[in-house]
Amino acid sequence: MSDSQETMEPAADPGPGLGLDEPPQPAAPEADQPYRVLARKYRPQNFAQLIGQDAMVQTLGNAIKRDRLAHAFLLTGVRGVGKTSTARLLAKALNCIGPDGEGGPTIDPCGVCEHCLAIAEGRHIDVVEMDAASHTGVDDVREIIEAVRYAAVSARYKIYIIDEVHMLSKNAFNALLKTLEEPPPHVKFLFATTEVNKVPVTVLSRCQRFDLRRIPADLLVEHFRSIIEQEGAEAEDEALALIARAAEGSVRDGLSILDQAIAHGPEGVTAAQIREMIGLSDRGAVRTLFGELLAGDAQAVLASIEQQHTLGTDPAALFRGLLETTHGIVRAKVGGADDPALSAEEREAFSDWASRLGFAALHRIWQLLLKGLREIETAPVPLEAAEMGLLRIVHAAGMPDPSDLARKLESGEVVATAPSPAGSGGQGSGPQASLPADFAALVRLVAESQHDDASWKTAQFLERDVRLVRYAPPSLVIRPLKPCDEEFLRDLGRLLRAETGQVWTVETSDEEGEASLLEQEQAALGAEREAVMQSPMVKAAFEAFPDAELIDYKLAADNKG
Repeated sequence: MSDSQETMEPAADPGPGLGLDEPPQPAAPEADQPYRVLARKYRPQNFAQLIGQDAMVQTLGNAIKRDRLAHAFLLTGVRGVGKTSTARLLAKALNCIGPDGEGGPTIDPCGVCEHCLAIAEGRHIDVVEMDAASHTGVDDVREIIEAVRYAAVSARYKIYIIDEVHMLSKNAFNALLKTLEEPPPHVKFLFATTEVNKVPVTVLSRCQRFDLRRIPADLLVEHFRSIIEQEGAEAEDEALALIARAAEGSVRDGLSILDQAIAHGPEGVTAAQIREMIGLSDRGAVRTLFGELLAGDAQAVLASIEQQHTLGTDPAALFRGLLETTHGIVRAKVGGADDPALSAEEREAFSDWASRLGFAALHRIWQLLLKGLREIETAPVPLEAAEMGLLRIVHAAGMPDPSDLARKLESGEVVATAPSPAGSGGQGSGPQASLPADFAALVRLVAESQHDDASWKTAQFLERDVRLVRYAPPSLVIRPLKPCDEEFLRDLGRLLRAETGQVWTVETSDEEGEASLLEQEQAALGAEREAVMQSPMVKAAFEAFPDAELIDYKLAADNKG
């Protein structure tokens, strides 16, 4: 590659990156100067202006002070956290000569020397930036290999910034390996990628890696507030919190939303505008809907989701809001730190629900909401899938907690009975019989059943080839010791329903479970025989007749049990 950068993309205008603690005052735009989006306008110009990456800045600063600079750096992280911005700042730090022209590498580049200005403006001949997405082949890398042999034209280091480096082909990576391992002392490589798992380990082992973190929501809010002030606009605190939440740790994403919001409402950025722009449901409406779900009010739930749909809220966004609410309640219940993006009303509501709801109910709601969200994302009519998902939760809200029910059954607080299914005859009709007290009683019930000609085979299988994992009528979880198909489980469930009048759930599990009934019987017989062998009379008999064998025995009535 030639230094003329004809095939390389220069380090153009500073693009989106990390935020600023103390953003520089932007120069007043001239009348003919084109508008620049906020993500480019407020790009950091030195490491002191980065937010959320303190560990990386400290490491680089110490490396520069102690002259322990690596020859290759790999910057990785999610979109918009400043990988490319950091690479350009590092290029400045390595080539800065200070205002007097006598300075060396520094973590605080002056920003006024010819090298700092040229790098900031994207016109430095010794800082070459390449987009690996459009230069993926081995020929592009061969140009770099040829160019690194020549010294820098004017700067201290010749620097190659390769963005989205994971897009290079396998052959391109292989061609770069030798140069990357032993580059000339005047060359530095700066790689940036969002998918570090796609970078070969042979490349990773030759680079000093920095993982850029997502920016916390509170830092994003402060950053956005400072930009709002400099832009001469106004914004509600809740609106900035919503933008920070939607950005998911990405400064660029947040600034793009903020840019749009300022243009959308010249009089000020409001929370209502943000919700309308990015399809968020009203958080108050979400809390109302959550309360209706807990109350089991199906009509109110359907009316609420219809109202939100009419207002343009995406059903998936509504379910994500309900998931956030559930998560917030659980955090409040375990005493987690308050989310700075939550309003006082939300914190109060979450605390109230946390005091009234148990963990089992909250986890059940969470799982049902996740299931509903997956159905919405694949359903041909998302609204219908959302309604069905919410009605499923309404139905679950009126059901007793399975663990509480099992505890009450064991303690005798309730008796497991149910009305006979309509149209059923025989033993399933009329007054309902009690459920089997334990698994052994269930096996006896199956063996004596008159509803299935092969019930004795089923009972034999349950006795010999099944280990009990969990017995909580009308739920049965077993571990078969021999192959067992779904049809067998369905037939067993139908037989138990015919005998007890209740709908049973019969499932299999990989858990160890208890010993089978046959194994328990054999173990009991073995223990009994061992007790007989250890009795004084039998031991005396064997001492007198060493070759004797115990063929059979019969315990006296007073020795049984």
